[in-house]
Amino acid sequence: MQTYITAFIEYLQYEKGLSENTRTAYRRDLNKFNTYLLKNFDLSDPNEISKKQIMAFLSAQMDAGAANSTVARSLSSIKSFYKFLVLENQVQNNPTSDLETPKIKRKLPDILTISEVDKLMEQPRVTLPLGLRDRAMLELMYGTGVRVSELLSLQIEDVNTTAGFLRCLGKGRKERIIPVNQTSIDWIQRYLARARNLLVKSHLERTLFVNAHGRPMSRQGFYKILTAYVKKAELEKEITPHTLRHSFATHLLENGADLRAVQEMLGHADISTTQIYTHLTNTRLMEVYQRYHPRA
Repeated sequence: MQTYITAFIEYLQYEKGLSENTRTAYRRDLNKFNTYLLKNFDLSDPNEISKKQIMAFLSAQMDAGAANSTVARSLSSIKSFYKFLVLENQVQNNPTSDLETPKIKRKLPDILTISEVDKLMEQPRVTLPLGLRDRAMLELMYGTGVRVSELLSLQIEDVNTTAGFLRCLGKGRKERIIPVNQTSIDWIQRYLARARNLLVKSHLERTLFVNAHGRPMSRQGFYKILTAYVKKAELEKEITPHTLRHSFATHLLENGADLRAVQEMLGHADISTTQIYTHLTNTRLMEVYQRYHPRA
């Protein structure tokens, strides 16, 4: 089994162009599946695994208290794995062909209000190089809705401050062009003019946002920076890098943006993923109605 998993992960990397984070998630799910099969059925050959054993694995996860979303992701990983094995003629039958992914009740994401966004943006000390970098990062993330991995992989040439757009590679290395507002452009230009050259150690480094050592920043590094500013701003909500992305989409829709346009800017392959934000805006509308209508 382990040989097949390794081949599948390489396929995801070289044929499908999936990110390292996505590949790591697939590998983790399949390794758990493999461990379960060896322990409970003494099986390691994909040809010998049946639908019944896959269902037993998923049931064991649920019995252990795994969330529906975790179980659904495990099944999705196994199904993708078997599709690959069929494609490569490594299995005769696909035991996942008629297995349905459990329906997941989508949790509405937390978002920031406009005033909370403003308060967060005011926290970095922009008189310092790192503070100026942080303000530019936060402004660009909220101003474009990019994922944290996309933000941190941006190169200097990916942002066109003259035309007002950026180019990024999303999931599956799909390229998209996103408009950038003037506020974000102003902060990026200040960062490039007054801070970045003080942080980088080599003129060959083209990553837009670098850490204090002049190297590309990690996701963990960005998370620590954001968490520190959230605490400093005394915001009570649980805020992650994705909260800025959620807030970007919700604020656009609240102000009349077209759903398809928001889908394209977020890089969602399926518009149903974007539609969660319409549920969020509808919920907020109801709250406003209940609060202010005299007959509510």
